[in-house]
Amino acid sequence: MSEPDIDAYALKTAAVAEVPAPDLPYRPPMPKSYRPRIALVGAGGISAAHLDAYRAMGLDVAVIANRTLSKAEARRDEYFPGAEATSDIQGTLTRDDVAVVDITPHPTERYAMIETALSAGKHVLSQKPFVVDLDAGARLCDLADEKGVVLAVNQNGRWAPHLSWMREAVRAGLVGDVHAVDVSIHWNHGWIKGTAFEDLDNLILYDFAVHWFDFLASFIGGRATSVFASRAHAASQPVRPPLIAGSIVAFDGGQASLLFDGATRFGAEDRTVIAGSLGTLNSRGPDLGVQEVTLTTEAGIARPTLEGTWFKEGFRGTMGALLEAAERGTQPLNHARGSLDALAMVFAAIASARLGVPVAPGAIRSLKAAEG
Repeated sequence: MSEPDIDAYALKTAAVAEVPAPDLPYRPPMPKSYRPRIALVGAGGISAAHLDAYRAMGLDVAVIANRTLSKAEARRDEYFPGAEATSDIQGTLTRDDVAVVDITPHPTERYAMIETALSAGKHVLSQKPFVVDLDAGARLCDLADEKGVVLAVNQNGRWAPHLSWMREAVRAGLVGDVHAVDVSIHWNHGWIKGTAFEDLDNLILYDFAVHWFDFLASFIGGRATSVFASRAHAASQPVRPPLIAGSIVAFDGGQASLLFDGATRFGAEDRTVIAGSLGTLNSRGPDLGVQEVTLTTEAGIARPTLEGTWFKEGFRGTMGALLEAAERGTQPLNHARGSLDALAMVFAAIASARLGVPVAPGAIRSLKAAEG
């Protein structure tokens, strides 16, 4: 009997050649000439990222509305001094001189606002997570189709440079048939102490992990067949909701693992691996803004030089995609119906963590049902 190849037995990695990185369309899209008047509804904390992106894009934000007028005025003065500030949210949603409405309040408040704006024939960008009920979300998508307008979701992670480049590599067929997706995130989420986020029992699986469920959905669509999840309190975490969570998502021909540790005070790291029949994508870095990406295939290893950061490119991407789709009469990458695939996995994960069994995406139709 021959001796085993010790190097092969030890899974030693062979050296690979360095090859040029393919040029992929990972950057935020922009319409060619469509520059409609935009209204922003909701001047809370996240609105600053929206307005900063729109200012950089040279867009026409004409109205900023908030129930507390002083907050709308503060955002206007900082980002779009020529805009109108108002506390009339209902009137803003139906204004004849506005074609696009960006709606940022919390999900339970957003549904009626989105419905009103769509009924008035407006293109709508909804803050994420899109809805708390899949059937309600589908009704909004149907209404948008009926009115011939675009309904998109601010899943800004889709244009984080590293995630966007990897998604486009998958879509271009560069890794072949995907069989494994692994996300591992270690960071300090203790900043939520004393904020409204501390009231969310499923903060990690719902508000945070939705970015990675959405990332997964962006290239597997509705192919997920089951989700098995768990969550836990870190021994010394300073906040109320569990900061540790993980999900195993089975899909046709493969599996994804999404692991989140929000209690890492030192040595933060974020890593994503996508393995397929023709190649493997890796992204790794100390945070979501600094990532090194590689694509390894039979030809060798490619190391793209990526431009931008998650927040700047992410928020430009979501609105840019909506405007481009409205100009072309197509659906954007972040269209709302596609967002429902991610939310189906989110609700299944929350229910699974509670019940201790795998749950099929779509079997749980709402956040309320998921939480029991």
